[in-house]
Amino acid sequence: MRRFLAMSLSSLAVIAALSGAARADEGADAGAWLAARAASGLGDFRAGAFWYDRALQGDPANQQLLDGAVLSSIGLGDFPAAADYARRLGQTGARSQTAFLALTAEQAVKGDFAQLVADIQGGRSIGTVLDKLIIAWAQLGDGKMTDALKAFDDLSKSDGLAGLSLYHKALALASAGDFEGAEEILSGKAAGPVDVTRRGIIAHVQILSQLEQGPKALEIIDNTFGTDPDPELDAMRAVLKAGEPLPFDVVRNAQDGMAEVFRSLAEVLGDQADPGFLLLYTRVAAYLRPDLGDAILTTAQILEQQGQLDLAAETFAKIPADSPLFHIAEMGRADTLISSGKVDAGIEVLQALTRSHADLPAVHMALADALRGQERFADSIAPYDEAIRRIGPPQPRHWAVFFARGISHERTGDFALAEADLRKSLELSPDQPSVLNYLGYSFVDRGENLEEALGMIQRAVAAQPESGAITDSLAWAYFRMGRYADAVEPMERASLLEPVDPIVTDHLGDVYWAVGRKLEAQFQWRRALSFDPDEKEATRIRKKLEVGLDQVLIDEGKPPITPVVADGN
Repeated sequence: MRRFLAMSLSSLAVIAALSGAARADEGADAGAWLAARAASGLGDFRAGAFWYDRALQGDPANQQLLDGAVLSSIGLGDFPAAADYARRLGQTGARSQTAFLALTAEQAVKGDFAQLVADIQGGRSIGTVLDKLIIAWAQLGDGKMTDALKAFDDLSKSDGLAGLSLYHKALALASAGDFEGAEEILSGKAAGPVDVTRRGIIAHVQILSQLEQGPKALEIIDNTFGTDPDPELDAMRAVLKAGEPLPFDVVRNAQDGMAEVFRSLAEVLGDQADPGFLLLYTRVAAYLRPDLGDAILTTAQILEQQGQLDLAAETFAKIPADSPLFHIAEMGRADTLISSGKVDAGIEVLQALTRSHADLPAVHMALADALRGQERFADSIAPYDEAIRRIGPPQPRHWAVFFARGISHERTGDFALAEADLRKSLELSPDQPSVLNYLGYSFVDRGENLEEALGMIQRAVAAQPESGAITDSLAWAYFRMGRYADAVEPMERASLLEPVDPIVTDHLGDVYWAVGRKLEAQFQWRRALSFDPDEKEATRIRKKLEVGLDQVLIDEGKPPITPVVADGN
């Protein structure tokens, strides 16, 4: 799928050329139109912007083309172009929320607040909640603070919107220097608790600092976020501990406030909305406030999710090196590079990050995970070691790093170290099904601690009964313990959960063979071969088809299976 999502301009040009210009006399270049629509269907904003512009040259007032051009331009982050297309679309009499979004962003950047309010109140809507929040911030920008606060209060009376409107009212008050009023809201004294995310908590901390309540601000940071290394929080702690005030910069003015509207709505909607829809909001937020790192990161993550890997990498790269979010952006950029096949470049980004941000365990973990993902297990161990050294005394949340290092140790053949790491992971978080399954299956595969292994796997199955891989482990444990009849039901269930997995299907064949269902065993082994197992496994499966599982086991120095006669075989 990703191959198609990465379709280039030249590939789309082939579509245009194949369609020709047979309908050029009907208006737009038919080939360019087709290429533009293909790009839109693939979410390829760069290609879409190119081909919509090309098609519009032949049909400059076409509403569908203009609307598509607006959308592609916003997706690309080109708001001047988006606003130009939006104005042209408006001249045709069409009404488009996407076009209105582009025009709203343009007016906000220009500071044309009075006209922005007039246009929305005159019927130019981008959505009920957005309209009201934008009007409130625009009124603040126009110097009408009383009207702005009333607008926030009116919105707070709507079902489910009290928290959002109170959050923005607090930011508006703080941006105007009323830190007491802002603190009353964020502390919950004014209208009850306000549910805020990290950015809202940071705003509260900055407000407390401005009110000379540094110790309370420090307490909120530590109680909310813990004490793990975090460049942004560490910098705030240093200022507060020095007795100095933190500047209030979460929202500095009305334009920042509007950027926060789009950013916070994208955050609130989260997984509930289509990623393409959220991208419009995060793009507007980053356009209104180019230093809004949260919006830039979310934009890049959405682009990566949509398969626009080059555009995602470019967007991650917009976070400057002195930003407290730089390491997060670089880890994201590395992921996009690796996903697009530029593995060495991605690894190099992470290696550089471990040098520039050596005190952060997360960057060492990211490098180790990337190396492990490329099956460079031996190379991954050193950065895992460094990550564990940096975290200090392990907490329950650190179970994953020990699990990951245990996998690398196991894959490099050092099972003693692997077992130690996996047991440490379980000590930190005893009920992790993935760890229980991995260690239990490893014991089964080695023929060691079978009763303990069975107990681990049974706990894992109870926690994740729909996991085919874990259910396969349970069946395989029974198989390795000689409990062949007990293995049949869970192995058949694993096969239903993982119907095209070569390992599960191969195991099902072995279980059938063990209970005497040899024709069914051969059928499953043939199915396993059709699912493209690795060559080592494929060779073993082919040998089982030639001589049977018993002979394969004898040739491997293992005892053959004790025959079990099954009814009907």
